[in-house]
Parts: sequence; structure tokens; C-alpha cells
Amino acid sequence: MREKNAKVQINQKEFYRNLARLALPISLQSLMLASVAAGDALMLGKIAQDEMTAVSLATQIQFVQNMFLMAITGAGAILGAQYWGKGDRHTLEDLFNMMLRFCGAVSILFFLACELAPGLLMHIFTHDAPLIVIGSSYLRIAGWSYLLTGISQCYLTMMKVSDHVKPGALISSCAVLLNICLNAVFIFGLLGAPKMQARGAALATTISRIVELLLCIAVSSNASYIRPAFGRFLKLPKLLKSDFIKQCLPLMGGSLCWGVGFTSYTAIMGHMGSDAAAANSVSAVARDLICCMCNGIGSAAGIIVGNELGAGRLELGKAYGIKLKNISYVIGFISTSLVLAVTPFVLNMVILTDQAREYLTGMMVIMSIYMIGRCVNTVTINGVLDGGGDTLFDMYSLIVCMWLIAIPLALVGAFVLHWSPLAVYACTCLDEVGKIPWVMLRFRKYKWVQDLTR
Repeated sequence: MREKNAKVQINQKEFYRNLARLALPISLQSLMLASVAAGDALMLGKIAQDEMTAVSLATQIQFVQNMFLMAITGAGAILGAQYWGKGDRHTLEDLFNMMLRFCGAVSILFFLACELAPGLLMHIFTHDAPLIVIGSSYLRIAGWSYLLTGISQCYLTMMKVSDHVKPGALISSCAVLLNICLNAVFIFGLLGAPKMQARGAALATTISRIVELLLCIAVSSNASYIRPAFGRFLKLPKLLKSDFIKQCLPLMGGSLCWGVGFTSYTAIMGHMGSDAAAANSVSAVARDLICCMCNGIGSAAGIIVGNELGAGRLELGKAYGIKLKNISYVIGFISTSLVLAVTPFVLNMVILTDQAREYLTGMMVIMSIYMIGRCVNTVTINGVLDGGGDTLFDMYSLIVCMWLIAIPLALVGAFVLHWSPLAVYACTCLDEVGKIPWVMLRFRKYKWVQDLTR
């Protein structure tokens, strides 16, 4: 019997146990992935500022690729969480097939771009010739890892929504630890390996991605795991495909708006000089590490809400969504405190010029305010709203707040009014904080309280 409008009381102990069970492994997985960028920046920063900056700019290509992959696997996660709550394994296998087809196509395109035109890709982010040369050599090797990323992400997404979040997090963590260790070996030329610097970071990434995919396939061979149904790989159910595209397209629009927007921020800062680019690179690593907590809770929120809605318990799903939205503010203020607390540590971790160090100090202070909006929006939009299929709002809010306000203001400030890099950086942080009132209005309309299963 499906619930209609019955008022429900949340079992606090069960809620927090479920949240911790999902959020902690996903946060760890996010932390480990962010640690790769941190490891690259830290190790390359010990060699030269240009090596660190070039790799930071080059990895923006993978960042854009991830926007496509996140939209595809995000649609699979939204529908997957609801069908898992309903207990429909057959449909989950079809969703797995769908994700593999779309992610595979995206991965091939980015692989070809990195192998055939790496210099052209680097020109998007900088006109500095040494940075372009270093970044191009990185992309030619790292491009092979981009070919595998989409496939492994499909496996990890299906593990996440089908109560195998811990093994998925363990696989990612093992791959990341291997990546960091190989970074040290190939960047510095340890254990008899050649000293490859930036190219060494790319080789380490590629090897770790191969291992990650092999582990995903091996672990998923267990009978309790959802696996692709290769016998039906080319026969996708029309209604399910329609539902998938209905969720995927808004997510794709939102991901591209956000991803290309963030890449635009990097490009703007990259054209303001090597000191501003270096400071922005380091601040981005710090931001990604601290955001791991809200990323984990956001992903967990989508699964928790989606499971209840897919099982027909709409009022309980709504109550969980309200509680998770409130928790997002607490996470935001904790993240603000963390940014300020780690600023002295971050300043001493890499070799920077005095000017770059001054920029970095200011960016960390600005980022501390930005974190409140980032955490609230991640949990509320990408968790609760997406968990109920309300995926269009994210794209609307990004178009208005990022593309119509933050990016134009940063462009004018950088290239017309010639503001300082810190003022331009502040412009790039406006969108997350500025859209909080709009997000809360959308949340209270409760359009996200819906069962998407058939």
C-alpha cells in the first residue's frame, strides 16, 4: 500500500545510521579522488611552479569530461536508487547498459581530442608557451586514462545505489593510493624509474585507472552485484530510455553549465598571469579536498530520498529531504571554519612567489564564504532535488547565477576594468552564495516529491 499524505515521524537513530553508512564511504571516495590532484600539486610544486600550473590547467580537460560522465551516471543513479527501492534488478541491468553506451562514447571522444590536438586544448587555458608544452605532454599520456574512466564510473555508480557503497569506495581508494604512490615514483624518478615530472603524473593516473577498472569488473562478478546484461546491450527498453534521457538532459545541461563555467573561471585566472594562475590552482585543490564532506552527504541524500520515493513512501522521503537540507547549513559552516584553519598549512606546502602567496591568502579567505553556498546547494540541489527527479532547476539556476552574472562580471573585471586577481576571484565565487534564497524557494515547492518508477 503506497503512502499518500500521512504524516511521518523520522526515526533519528535509523536516519543517521543510514546517512553515515552511505555518506562516509562516498566522502572518503571523494576525498581520495581529490587527493590525486592534491598529490600532483604538492609533488610538482616541489619541482617548479610551471610544472604544477601546467598540469592543473591540463586536468581541466578531464574536469569537462567528468561533467558529461556525471550527467550520465547521475541519471542512472536517480533512476537506479528508485528502482533499487522498488526491488527491480532487471531494470537496473538495463540502466547499466544505458550508462555504458553513453559513457563509452564520451570517453572515446575525449581520448581522441587529447591524442590528436593537446596543444589546441591547452591554448584554451593559457597563452604561456612553456605551460602549453608541459600540459600537452601530460595530455598525450593521460588521454589513455580518459578512455577508461567512463566505464569504471558506471560500475561504481551501480555499486553505490545497490547497497555496495563500501566496496565501491574501497576500489576507488585503492586506485587513488596507487596513483599517489606512482606519482612519487615517476615524478621524482624513485626506485630506478625515470624522472618524468608532469609526464610521470599522467602515467601514474593511467596505470591506476587500469587497475580501478579491473577491480570493478572482478568485484562485480559476485552474484549479489548488478552487472551489465550484455545479451540485451543493444536492446534498450523504449520507456526506460525515454525516462533516462528525461533525467539525463537536464543533468547534462546543468553539468556543462557548471563544468564549462568553472573551466572559464580557470581560463580567466590563467590569463591574469602565472602568479594568479598558480594561486588559483592551489586554492582549487584545497577547495576540492574540503568539499568532500558535502559531496558525500549530497550523494547520500539522493540515494536516501530516492529509495523512499521509489518505494512509494513519499511523505517519509519528503521528511528526509527537509532534514538533509537543514544539515547542509551545518556542513557549510563547518567547511568555512576548515578553510580558514588550513590556510597557513596550505601556504607552506608548495613553492610560490611572494606575489602568488599573497594572492593565495586572499583567495582562501574569499573561499571560506563561498563554502557555505557550495555545501547548501550541493546537498539540496544535487542531492534532494535530483533524488526526486527535479533536475531542471539546477540548469536554470546556473544559467542565471553563473552565466548571466558571475562569468560576465569576472570577464569585465579582468579584461576591461583590469581589477586585481582577488577581485576577479571573488566574482567567480558569487554564484553559489547568491542563489541560496532561490534554491530554498524551489525546495519548498516540493516538486521533487515524486515516484519515478514504472
